[in-house]
Amino acid sequence: MKDKGIELLKSYKGFDCELVTDLSRENLLLKLPEFDGIALRRGKIDREILNKCDKLKVIARHGVGYDSVDTVSLKEKGITLLVAHNSTSTSPAEHIMFMIMNIYKGVSMFDTMVRNGDFVKAIHLNIEQNFELFDKTVLIAGFGRIGKKLIKKCLGFDMKVIVFDPYVDDKVIASFGGKKVSNLEDALKVADILSLSLPLNSETKNFITLREMKLMKKSSVIINAARGGVVNEVDLNNALNNNIIAFAGIDVFEKEPPELTNPLLTNQKVVLSPHAATFTKEGLESMAVETAQNIIDFFENKIESTKIVKL
Repeated sequence: MKDKGIELLKSYKGFDCELVTDLSRENLLLKLPEFDGIALRRGKIDREILNKCDKLKVIARHGVGYDSVDTVSLKEKGITLLVAHNSTSTSPAEHIMFMIMNIYKGVSMFDTMVRNGDFVKAIHLNIEQNFELFDKTVLIAGFGRIGKKLIKKCLGFDMKVIVFDPYVDDKVIASFGGKKVSNLEDALKVADILSLSLPLNSETKNFITLREMKLMKKSSVIINAARGGVVNEVDLNNALNNNIIAFAGIDVFEKEPPELTNPLLTNQKVVLSPHAATFTKEGLESMAVETAQNIIDFFENKIESTKIVKL
C-alpha cells in the first residue's frame, strides 16, 4: 500500500497494524494468522492459509479484483471481502485509451524512428499501419465503473460505442451514449476495437478464444486490461501471427509475472504493460486510502454495502 493508506491505518487508535512485505507463501502461512483484518495488495491467500486464520474477520482488496483469494474458503469461514471500487476506474480507463492510441497512432514506432536517426523513414511507410479513431466502432465488454469512464473518452474521439453486458439495462447504456448489444458474436463482427472490463470467474474464463477472434475483422484490436485468463493467450498469439486480428494491448496475464518464454512478450503486434492500469500517482494513493478506510469502516460497522463482495 502507498504511504497515505499506511499512515491512515497507523493513525487509527482502534487497532495496531503491521506491514508485511515478504509475500512468500511460507511467510504468509506464518504471519497472517496473527491478524483480525488484512489489507491485500499483492500475494495469494489460499485455502491452507485461510484455514490457519482463525482470528481473521475481513480482507480488504487494494483494488476490485479478488481472484488472488480463495473465496470459497472465505464464505465457509464467514470472512468478509471488501473492494476499493471508488478509486479504481479513472486510471484504468485512461490506460486503455493509452493502449488504443499507442496502437492506432504508432507512438512507439515513431519514437524509435526519431531516436534511431530514421526521421524521414515515415515518408516511406505503408501508411495503412496507422489509423484514425474517428468513426471506429469500440465494443466494450463489461459496463461497470471502468466501462462507464471509458465510453466518455471514446465518444470524445467521435467513436461509435457498443456495449455487451447482460447485467446492465439498455437504457443505462444509452444514457452514457452507447448502444447495448445482446449477441456477442454479431458485435464482434462489426467491432474495430474490443476492450474487456470483466472480472475473472467461471463465466469469463476464456471469454475470448480463437473462435471469437475469427469472427472479428482482420484489422481489429483487442485490449485486455481486466484479468489474465479472460483472453486465451495461446489463441491470441496464434491469431496475431496468422493475421486473424491486427494488434493487441495486454496489461494482464494468466500467470503473473509471465514466463519469459511467453510468446506474447516477443510478439511485435502487442503493446504490453505489467498489470499497471491503475499505476498512477493519484490512482495508487486513492486506492490505498480507500482500502485503509474500508478496514476502519468495517470494524466500526460503517462499511458501505456496495463495497462488500457477495460470496
